[in-house]
This record gives sequence, C-alpha cells and structure tokens, in this order.
Amino acid sequence: MQEHYQPSAVEPAAQTKWAEARIFNVAEDTSKPKYYCLSMFPYPSGKLHMGHVRNYTIGDVRSRFKLLNGFNVLQPMGWDAFGMPAENAAIDRKVAPAKWTYENIAYMRNQLKSLGFAIDWEREFATCTPEYYRWEQLFFTKLFQKGVIYRKNGTVNWDPVDQTVLANEQVIDGRGWRSGALVEKREIPMYYFKITDYAEQLLNDLEDLDWPEQVKTMQRNWIGKSRGMQVRFAVAEDSKAGLSGDYAEFLQVYTTRPDTLMGATYVAVAAEHPLAAAAAEANPGLQAFITECKAGSVAEADMAVMEKKGMPTGRYVVNPLNGERLEVWVANYVLWGYGDGAVMAVPAHDERDFEFANKYGLPVKQVIGQDGQSFDPREWQEWYGSKENTRLVNSGEFDGLDFQTAFDKIGAKLQSLNAGEPKTQYRLRDWGVSRQRYWGCPIPIIHCESCGDVPVPEQDLPVVLPENVVPDGSGSPLAKMPEFYQTVCPCCGKPAKRETDTMDTFMESSWYQFRYMSPKFSDGMVAPAAQAYWQQADQYIGGIEHAILHLLYARFFTKLMHEEGIVGVKEPFQSLLTQGMVLQATYYREPDGGKKQWFNPAEVDVQTDEKGRPVAAVLRADGLPVTIGGVEKMSKSKNNGVDPQQIIDAYGADTARLFMM
Repeated sequence: MQEHYQPSAVEPAAQTKWAEARIFNVAEDTSKPKYYCLSMFPYPSGKLHMGHVRNYTIGDVRSRFKLLNGFNVLQPMGWDAFGMPAENAAIDRKVAPAKWTYENIAYMRNQLKSLGFAIDWEREFATCTPEYYRWEQLFFTKLFQKGVIYRKNGTVNWDPVDQTVLANEQVIDGRGWRSGALVEKREIPMYYFKITDYAEQLLNDLEDLDWPEQVKTMQRNWIGKSRGMQVRFAVAEDSKAGLSGDYAEFLQVYTTRPDTLMGATYVAVAAEHPLAAAAAEANPGLQAFITECKAGSVAEADMAVMEKKGMPTGRYVVNPLNGERLEVWVANYVLWGYGDGAVMAVPAHDERDFEFANKYGLPVKQVIGQDGQSFDPREWQEWYGSKENTRLVNSGEFDGLDFQTAFDKIGAKLQSLNAGEPKTQYRLRDWGVSRQRYWGCPIPIIHCESCGDVPVPEQDLPVVLPENVVPDGSGSPLAKMPEFYQTVCPCCGKPAKRETDTMDTFMESSWYQFRYMSPKFSDGMVAPAAQAYWQQADQYIGGIEHAILHLLYARFFTKLMHEEGIVGVKEPFQSLLTQGMVLQATYYREPDGGKKQWFNPAEVDVQTDEKGRPVAAVLRADGLPVTIGGVEKMSKSKNNGVDPQQIIDAYGADTARLFMM
C-alpha cells in the first residue's frame, strides 16, 4: 500500500470501473424505495468553479448515503445552455454561441466526471437542443390556445447595449446587470404567462413543502397578497378635457388602508396614465417631465431608493368621502404596469408621500392618532404600521374608529356610493417571457395579417434555432434573417412572419426536473410511467439566490403540467437545501460604453497593506491597474470562479470534495 494517497492512479481507475459497471445508471424499480436527488444544473460557462463543487458534492453525499441504504437513487446532470452569457461570449470571440456552448459542455463534463460524482450520465441533456425545446414549444402552443399565455404591449426595462429586455432583478442601480448601461423604459409587444391566476395556489401549497422558512417567506413576499379596497375618485368637471371612457369619469386606485382616505391630500399617476397625457397636451414642461419619467427603470428596487420627483397636472379629482378636490400629480415613483398606475397620497401616514409632500409644499393631514398623544409627523410609522391602539381623527363620521371597524365601515360607504369595493390583490405580476435575443428557444408563433397570431402546428415543431449564427451585438440576428422569419400562415396559406423573439431561459429550467425522468422519450415532455415512479425530486439543492424566480416559475410550470395531465404532482421539489455561497474577490475595468470587463483573480496581481488588505491590483497581462470590486459570490457574470482542476490534479477529487464539505 502506498504511504501517501496517489489520486492520479486511484481515482481514474475507480471511476472507470464504476462507468463500466454502470452502477449509477438507474431505471424504475418498484422493489426498492426511490430517491431522486437533484442539484440545480450548471450553465456551461467554460469551467466549473468551487461553488459548483460545493453544490454537487452535497448532492452526491446524500445520494451515496441513500444508495448504501438500499434506495433506487436517481442523480442526473445536464446543462442550462441558452442565455445571454453565451451570446455575449460569442460576440467577444466572434464565434457562434452554439460552438462556444458545446465546447464548454465537453470540458465541464470531463471536470464533473473527474470529481467522481454518482451521476447517471445516460440521462444527460442540454436545453439548447431541439430534442429538448421542441416539447417546450408544443406546451407553449397549447397554453397559448387556452389563453394561459397571451400577447400584449408591456412597459419593460430595455438594455440599450445588450439590446434586450431585463427583468426587474437584472436592473441594479438603474443599470443593466451585465452591460452596466443605463436602462430605458420601452413599450413593446410581449408574451405573458398568467401566473397571477395561480397566486393563491402558489401561496397555499408552500405550506406542504419541506423548504427553509426563509425561502418560503421570500416567495410569500414576492407573491405579496394583500386585502384592500378599490377606490374611485370622480374626475372634476373642469378636468375632463382630452379624456374619454372611464378615464373621463373617475381615477381608480387600490389601497390597503382605506381608513386613511380622509387624509389623502393629492393623488399621483404614472407618466403613461391617460390623465397625464391629456394634461401634457398643452403643457410642454409636463410633457418633458413625462418623457424623463419614461426613460427610467421599472424596477421596484430602484423606485424605492431613487429621488422622488413630480409635477402637477392642473387636473383635479374628488374624494368620494368628503368631496374635497385633490390635485393630480405625475410622479416618477408610480408605475403604469402596476395596478391602475395611480396612488392616493396620505403624507401624514406614509413615509414616501411625506417626503414628496415636504419637497413640493403639499398639505399634510393627520387622520390616525393615539389616545393621549399629540400628532407629530415623525411618528407616522409607529401609528400607521401598528394598526393597534389607534383611532381615526379628522375623519368626520368615522372619528374614533379602530382600523378594522374603519376598514369595514368605509368600505360599506364606498360601495353605497358606487365609489369602491373590497379587493384582494397580489404584488406578483404576470411573467413576461419574450426576449429580444438570439440564443434562446424560438417562440412558436406566426404573425399573419389576416389570421393574427397563429401557433405553429404540432407537425411543424420544433421551430429550430439556426446554430451557425455569429451575433454582432446589435439586436437579435433572427430579426435580420428572412430565411428564418419568412414563412406562410398555417391557417390561410398567405405569406406571414415568424416570431423572432426567443423565450426567457427560466422556461427551460422550469421543467427540466421532469425531463430527467425519461430524457429520450419521443412522445412528450415526460414518459407517464417514469413520472408515476419518480413523481418529483425528493431533494433539490441550489443557491438561495434562486429562491424567488427560478423556484417560483418551476412551481408554476409544474401546476400547468399537472393541469394538462402531463405530471401527477403539483410541486416539483419536496425538500430544498440552500447550500450557501462560495465567495471570491472581483476585479474589473470600465472602458467607454459603460460595460464592465471582469477579470479572473488568477489573472491579477494584488498589492496588500500591512494587515493583508488589498489596496491595489494590476492585470498581469499588461501591468495596468484594475479596479478591486470587493468579495462576491463566485459567478460567471463576475468571472471570479476558482477552477477546481488545479486542486484535483494536485490533491485529488476526494480532497476537493472533503474540503468543500
């Protein structure tokens, strides 16, 4: 026996023996209890980093423990292969994203195999292959025909550098998360999933999941159920010019605090609201302000911290409870796509409204008080937030009422005046899945001037994404390729245009857990017998940064698949483990154009002070300074991953695995 462990001799031999014996390849076996252990699949960015090693080692330890205890264990692996990183890398290297992606998959597959994980490699797939996304396209067409997916114009965050729509979470300090460019608001046609119709289900079904309470709370907050009141403020007779329909009759808002209605001193509307547009027709200054508002981000996080700006419209609405005229302001913190694009402002009892009212010299009127206490605007938060031991003041017939009594009585009064009614509302918004990029799953819709938006017939699927395209960064190449978008309408046979937007890559990761059950099944998304046996992932492992969007969309997709009779479960992952973050320093330069260029720590020489703190850094290749960006989660976007290969080569996979555990 060797005195020292010789990984280069021992590990490849053991791994070869495992592969030849197919000991990790599984099939449905009803004689054993099943255990499906799934780790979030990697993006093929080029190399694994130690964050991957941590994630997959945890799953592997659990899988091997179950295997040794007589379970039939499924632990698969695949590749989340579409998306902007591949497109950006391809632009930089002047190659096709497909070539870059498949080369990375080959390298990373070898790295994963060298780590000795108990993976059933016969189930491997990449989401960028037609064999995978054809079923996603078929599912899309069925849901479109049912009305679960619809198309409408939407106000979006537009990244002018990457030429694509950004989710709110991808906008950081008003800039695109990858390009660093200032985002713009744009209104474009988009495809949406009606996820809001499933808000109550998504909330209720959380209770039965063995997930960290922190993750459940994050999802509850994201869905954001609230009980409130829809309130209609009549438009004043002298303020109706240029308005039509309901907009000429009333301004509608939603509030969770109708008890403060008598404290409203103005109302604020989004820049896109018809009342704002009508007021701006004869007011160039207001029009300029509206244009400025439209250029801003639509991300709520940005709204919370940005400077609140507004401009009066000179139009008025009438408070339904006391008949007071309230001036209508256009405010940059009100979003058109959220609710009715209008809010009632109660400065005495809302921090944001108080800040805005002070800035513009607007009235502040107390309507909530506590017995024996005088009103101080600085105490708004305590009184407004507690709802306990408070009463209404300055509210006429409602004076002295507590929160719940006031809520009910004011609601009844509004209903009797046909000026409002109770309403349950959700913070959750419908899921916009259109992306104006190339490297994604084509949306299977044909636009016909005669027939409208027509789903691609099943026999014509998949709509194959051409893989030999080298993007140049100026919008989607598909929109410039007549050979892709020119087609005929399947209904009337006339010339028509194929949709050139591709799908949000959350689509692919929302159902991959079921495809692993029968990855070669050629008659649908998942083989019924395989799904009946494996059911759902017993254990799911991945970063808490995916606690909201990926996990929420996967849960939503599972409910849709259940409704269509494709799967027999309503939830994708019974148990969830969030493994924590593996951190590393970041370094970058910010050349002209605002897009940061990130450098791997291995490419940088760092100078430290006497306490070992980094004070300066240079790129080894040219000796010029780089900016120290701080310590962040290892990620492809920040290029701060540490390749485990050097540890594996020097000390062996077992050493790397043991260290990360």
